[in-house]
Amino acid sequence: MKILVRFFSLCTLLLVAAAVRAQLPSVQLKDLEGKTVDTSKLSNDGKPFVISFFATWCKPCNRELKAISEQYADWQDETGMKVIAVSIDQAQNINKVKPLVDGEGWEYEVLLDPNSEFRRAMGVQMIPHVFIIDGKGNIAESRSGYTEGAESHLIEKIRELIAGK
Repeated sequence: MKILVRFFSLCTLLLVAAAVRAQLPSVQLKDLEGKTVDTSKLSNDGKPFVISFFATWCKPCNRELKAISEQYADWQDETGMKVIAVSIDQAQNINKVKPLVDGEGWEYEVLLDPNSEFRRAMGVQMIPHVFIIDGKGNIAESRSGYTEGAESHLIEKIRELIAGK
């Protein structure tokens, strides 16, 4: 009987741990080339990555993505991390996304969420909103807003994930 109780206790703990480390929801989005992407399958070959929700009209979003861009190549070389930027621009403004991305020279994978389905599924209330995803597809961290220099926390967290901390 004690073994059975311990077994069920262990199962309960594992379920609670799994609930805390939420996986990405499945939403069908388009990339800038019009290819459909299932968000539950977003990955980085077992390495951590960042999902950044933004809009073309959001000045803090653009400042954050620009600040990340300035260090992105070095971060990729060091850790293999990547950034997936998700535009929540509505359909009437979606044609502004590619010119912004190209004009800024952002090397990110960019997805379009014109109906805010992925934004809602991820519980994003305010942009910019950044998620750090570990190498297994679990949400390791989430934050809203941007202040100058906050991007340095992203690479610190990525380094921690890689080191297994």
